[in-house]
Parts: sequence; structure tokens; C-alpha cells
Amino acid sequence: MKFVHIADMHFDTPFRVLTNRADLGDTRRLDQRKVFRKIIEYIKQNKIEHLFIAGDFYDHDHVKQSTIEFINNLFKQIPDTKIYITPGNHDPYISNSFYNKYMWNDNVYIFTPEISVIETEEVNIYGCGFGDFYYSNPDIEKIKIKEKNKINVLITHGTLNGAAAMERDYNPLSKKAIEDIGFDYVALGHIHKTNYSKSENQKLIYPGSTISMGFDELGSHGIIVGEIEISQSENKQKQTKIDFVTIDDKEFKIKTLDVTEISSMEELVESINEIIIPENEYYEVELIGRRKFDVNKNALIKLIHNLNIIKIKDQTKCGYEIEKLVNENTLKGLFANEVLELLKKGEIEKQLLEEVFEIGYEVLEK
Repeated sequence: MKFVHIADMHFDTPFRVLTNRADLGDTRRLDQRKVFRKIIEYIKQNKIEHLFIAGDFYDHDHVKQSTIEFINNLFKQIPDTKIYITPGNHDPYISNSFYNKYMWNDNVYIFTPEISVIETEEVNIYGCGFGDFYYSNPDIEKIKIKEKNKINVLITHGTLNGAAAMERDYNPLSKKAIEDIGFDYVALGHIHKTNYSKSENQKLIYPGSTISMGFDELGSHGIIVGEIEISQSENKQKQTKIDFVTIDDKEFKIKTLDVTEISSMEELVESINEIIIPENEYYEVELIGRRKFDVNKNALIKLIHNLNIIKIKDQTKCGYEIEKLVNENTLKGLFANEVLELLKKGEIEKQLLEEVFEIGYEVLEK
């Protein structure tokens, strides 16, 4: 049995927090289509029998019917591939969802919030999807496998061993409980970073988001490709081969730039514009060090020539050493002394006070 496992595509997500470059959201939504075409072509070329989609396939609040039709038309191109979808927290199985009201192609099966099993000659596929934007189904951990001689797969969207209170709203699952059931493969979704490792004999796998959603999702993004075979020997052992295939040809990276030796906004712009960036990479430039000038991120991004630099993060600190300035017998020295006293009292957050000092000191210099 050959399969491809994907999750967290988030079709038509607005990408609002990614950048203040207005056109990048449109570009990444086009990238989603490009990547999905590549997945369908991979399935065709490699005669993949099963496609597992483990939730958050689209964003319910933003997805257009034209996007659903685009997806379904691609599904029609792989009629011999069985497609199984478990809705997640961004695309739950609710009354007005496209999972409920759209006529999907015959090779598409969409799991509801009730646990069910699709039985074929070779494999039994268990699954359930989110029934709302927040959802929990503890009965998943109570599943009893009917036919252990077959290949048994679970597809679901959820959080393994989630300890935080927020994670308990997103189908929390005990890793040990799921392992103890005895599935030959568990196709998971929800966590945007893959947990796949070549060095481990894994059965519970997150493929990660199919394309990177931003700078909190660095590294390669793609699909899990697997094959499970039952040997012809008497003991009918099952052999599993799993690999990760990079599909998204764009990668997000973070570059730090120390501004300590930079004396002006103009010089900073020049330094950023000198950064060489490959065409297939998006950069967040993280500014560090002690600044001698006010950093205006909105103005800065407009002056950067390379459109692949899409975000500026200001982690710099005030460039003036207040302790050294208090000895000046000037108005600026008196101002520094007042600020230092406030710092010692600890009544105001240090970073905020440093920012206030920097603004006031520059006013006094004019």
C-alpha cells in the first residue's frame, strides 16, 4: 500500500501576520495552488493508492468556492487514488462547511466527528474530524482494531501529549494510548513542524504544514510518502518505509544584522540592500545590538530594494549608556540622572524607560 500524507495546507488563508508587503499574501496563495498541483502530479507519476489529508486543508472563514472547485478538479485527475480527509480546527465539519454542502468527487471520503472505519481488502482506515473550531474526542484512544492481520491506519487532527490549557481545545491525544492501540501508521495534522526522523522507526507522524506559513515555520516543507507491505511469509510481518519529500520550493529564513556600528537610518538601509538573497528564499532581517538612531520599521521596509526581504524585526537596545551620561553637567545629564533613579526604583519597565530616554535625549540634542 502506497500513500501520501499531508496536513495544514490552509488554502486561502490571508497570511496577515506574515508581512506588511501587501502582495505577498496573494503570492503565497498562488504558491499553495502550485504546490498542490505538484502533489497531484507526484501521486500520478508514482501510482499512489491513498492520499491522507489530516485537517486544516483550507481556512473555513476565507476559502472561496472557486478554490474548492480547483481542488476537486485536481482530485478528478487521480481517480484511482482514494482520498481521505479529516477536518481540523480551521476547516471543521459543520453545517455550512464545504465538506458538508459540496459534491466532492467519487474518490473522496470525508470523515465526520464520529469515529468511523473504511474497510478495503488490504487496509482499514480509521478516522474522525473536528465537529467545531474547538473539539475533543477521547474515544479515539479507545479504538479497538478489528482485523490486525490487515494494514490499519488512523487519520486525525490533534495534539499529542499537549500540556498547555490551550492545546486541550484541539483534540488532545496521549501518544502512549495511541501507540498501544497498534496502528501501523497514524497520519496526524495540526502541528506545523514535521516530527519525521529517518533515524527512528516512527508510526505517529506530523508532516508539518505543506507550505511554510511564515518565520515561525523555518526549514523545508512538503509531504510524507510511505509504503506498507505485508510479507508473504507465515508470520505475515508488516514492513513500513517512510520518507519526507520537499514540495515547497520557497523557504523562510532569519538573518541577524548588528546595528551597533551603524550610525543612521540611511546607512542601515544601505546595509540591508547589500544582503544577497537567493530567489527562492524569503528573509526576516532581525536587527540586534545598540542603536544610535530611531528605527522606523514601516519606513525601512519601503526603502528596501530586494522584495524577498519581507519583514524587519527590531530587537535593538538603546544605544546610550545612561550611567555614563549622568556625570555631564548639562540638561542632558540631569535628564539622565532622573531616568537612572526611575530605573533603580524599578517602577517602570526597563525597556520602555530606555525608549523614553532615547526620545527625550535626542530632543535635547536638537
